[in-house]
Formats: sequence, C-alpha cells, structure tokens
Amino acid sequence: MAAPRAAVGSKEYAFETAEGTKALPELFDGRSQLLVFHFMFGSEDTEGCPGCSFMADHVDGAVAHLEHRDVTFVAASRGPLERLDAYKERMGWSFPWVSSLGSDFNLDFAVFTEEERRTGSGFNFGTPRRADLNVRQDELHGLSSFALEDGVVYHTYSCYDRGTDVLHGAWQLLDRAPKGRGDNFGDWPRRHDEY
Repeated sequence: MAAPRAAVGSKEYAFETAEGTKALPELFDGRSQLLVFHFMFGSEDTEGCPGCSFMADHVDGAVAHLEHRDVTFVAASRGPLERLDAYKERMGWSFPWVSSLGSDFNLDFAVFTEEERRTGSGFNFGTPRRADLNVRQDELHGLSSFALEDGVVYHTYSCYDRGTDVLHGAWQLLDRAPKGRGDNFGDWPRRHDEY
C-alpha cells in the first residue's frame, strides 16, 4: 500500500553538500525515495545533540541496504557544512549529511499547524511537553519521507520525538533485556566517544 502524499510545491530548498549546492530533488541521488533525518545541530553548535548522535550510530550499516531498495538516506541540519563534516569525521560516520542553513526546510517539515509555522512556536502539533519551543531558533529531530515521481517531490510521512524510537537498534535490544530500558537516564545516552 502506498503512503499518503502531498506535493512539496514550488518552494525551492537549497542544501550545502559535499558536491556543492543541491535542490531537494537532487538529494534523491537517482532514486525515487528519500529519507531525511532531521539531526539537531544548529547554526551555532559545535557538536551534535547526544540523542541524535545515538540515532546516527545506527545508520551507516543500513544505508547500503536502503540504496538497494531505491531509498536514499541523508541527515539534514541547520549547522554549517564544515562543522557537520568535522563532527561526522569525529564520530566515524559515512552517511550523507547536508546543511539546510538559510532555508526553511527544517521548519516546513516539522509538523506544525499553520499558526505555529507563522509564529515559530510549538512542536508536533503543540504537544504540552514541547509547546514553548521556538522552531525559528531551536533545532528539532525527526524523520521525513519523500517520493520523487515525474520530477515532482511528494512529502509522504514524518515522525518526531518518541516516533523515532524504532530507528534505534539499542532501544529495541534494551526492550528485550531482562531489566528493559530501566529508568535512570541522567547522562545516557552519550556520544559514543564520551563513555
């Protein structure tokens, strides 16, 4: 069954990549499906969010398999590309990571009501836990899915917050361990080079 979809429209998004500036359709890299992980690494940050880094640790091995199912994976952040690349090297990752700095891409695909988009507040339809978040300043994490058909990009799916749990193999393994996830998360997860 095909996912529901909505045309992205004529809005242009520019992404800085290792190969230069690319538009959204070019991120598909010759495939018909695109998964974008919204990685929390803002324009002023020097390192990525520990939780997003935890998720990213689960990606590299999957990329080759996704590509052979006609799916391109990229991470997108508002941080400058040179800082993203430096952090990616530090962490030992190889998946594609692009900078959306200067575009509304992260804002437009963060599942907001029109009022929240206009005011720049709210998250995931204004859940109480994130209602005071200013999306014009703060980075968000999530996963968005797109399809490319006859040159038209369609947004087919997005998930945020706890909806991204299934992307973390370690969470799934912990859920099957005798003590499960436990309840003490004071300094866990950390970036893998900080344990």
